[in-house]
Amino acid sequence: MIIVNPLYLCYNGQYMKKIPYVAIVGRTNAGKSSLFNRIYGSQEAIVAREAGTTRDNVVRKVSLGSKKDCWLVDTAGLKPAEDEFEASIQDQIVEATEIADVILVVVDSTEYPSDEDRRIAKTALKSKKPVILVLNKSDLKKSLDSEEFLRLGIKTVVRTSAEHNSGIDYLTDRLSTELPTVSATEPDDVLRIALIGRPNVGKSYLFNTLAGKQQALVANIAGTTRDVNRVSVRYHGKDVELLDTAGVRRPGKQDVGIEKFSVLRTLQAIEESDVCLLLMDVNELNTQLDQKLAGIIKEAGRGIVIVVSKWDAARDRDAYTRDALAPQIQRTFDFVPWAPLIFTSSVTGQNVTKLFDLALDIEQQRKTELKTTALNRILQDCLRKHPPAGLKNTHPKLRYMVQTDTNPPWFVIFGSNLKFLHWSYKRYLERSVRAHHNFAGTPIMFSFRDEKQLKANRERIRAGKEPVTKAYKQQKNAEKQR
Repeated sequence: MIIVNPLYLCYNGQYMKKIPYVAIVGRTNAGKSSLFNRIYGSQEAIVAREAGTTRDNVVRKVSLGSKKDCWLVDTAGLKPAEDEFEASIQDQIVEATEIADVILVVVDSTEYPSDEDRRIAKTALKSKKPVILVLNKSDLKKSLDSEEFLRLGIKTVVRTSAEHNSGIDYLTDRLSTELPTVSATEPDDVLRIALIGRPNVGKSYLFNTLAGKQQALVANIAGTTRDVNRVSVRYHGKDVELLDTAGVRRPGKQDVGIEKFSVLRTLQAIEESDVCLLLMDVNELNTQLDQKLAGIIKEAGRGIVIVVSKWDAARDRDAYTRDALAPQIQRTFDFVPWAPLIFTSSVTGQNVTKLFDLALDIEQQRKTELKTTALNRILQDCLRKHPPAGLKNTHPKLRYMVQTDTNPPWFVIFGSNLKFLHWSYKRYLERSVRAHHNFAGTPIMFSFRDEKQLKANRERIRAGKEPVTKAYKQQKNAEKQR
């Protein structure tokens, strides 16, 4: 199971480096899942005495303190591959070391290093990433000295007992020092477009058509693409990078091993892109997974175009088919009513070039900055027409609104008693802002800052009891804009 959170942060127009990955690798029954649960602080990975309980990777976002967050990946244990199924599971270790920024090699400290342990350590060290050797089960009487494991070649060694929570704090401290620092980088002027969808909906065919040359392997077999294929093109003087991703299946239909990491790479591609083309096969529309992918793209704050592909192969197509399908699709994706809908065919080239035009237009919408005076006219108009409801003697008060960011547009509303503001009123505010400027193809974000809480935080900051927060900075910037 993969929980999706934004991997890239955006603040004041600056993109932040992706949240790093920590991969836990090792032989079966070395205690990887127990260690994973201790670091994460919850029983997420299945733990049992039988070797090989973990058959799939589990991914969670954890905080290690000092403003250091990371994705923690628990992989299946390495053991001799007796069949193709087991061999596929072992590919996870190689994939994990490629993706990870820091690797935890977990061994059972009660057993002498085996050939499998040496193979895992060698694979981890070859990645040139920071590697920490974790000697688990160190609380047992049969636990060996650390010197017995020096032959694995890993310099940093930490002794732990995941079962009894021993050595975990020291391990997280070491992890925190090894993790790369999240630092701001200036955004470049390249428009990145990711092709997202289920397997065999025509992503690679469209990718090749847009690129104008054969870049991705195209076949009728679902799941041909594993990694993210990239190609740079230039359109109307604009540098564009196309990202062709692996198809995403329902969790129960995903193959073990590499395909699970292909899904993870797809989620990374969504976060890396500016605009996502969500492809659907014209003969298999409106599936629940398509809705889920659209929700992931929206939550990540990326632009979205809903693309109905293989229009040339539509069954029983006539002059009225498109007009009949469009309302059905719009009802299915009513949570992104601002997303453009387009019917394409990579075979005939129908509307393929128009995808570039839509993406360029969405990029402009994402960079739009509205003046504070215009925003507050919109807010006051909303309050005059429909004041927000509240409790008997407590009503939310919305005082003013400012735009604090672009790409995607981000608006902050300041007031009091905002915890009583109903979600439907927030949606009403969004519709009102879009009525002033439609922001076609891009989500717009809202944050709400309660002045009473901000005042309390300001006093604590001045007293030195709390560090300066992002909300405090936004309050200061908003006061300057007023």
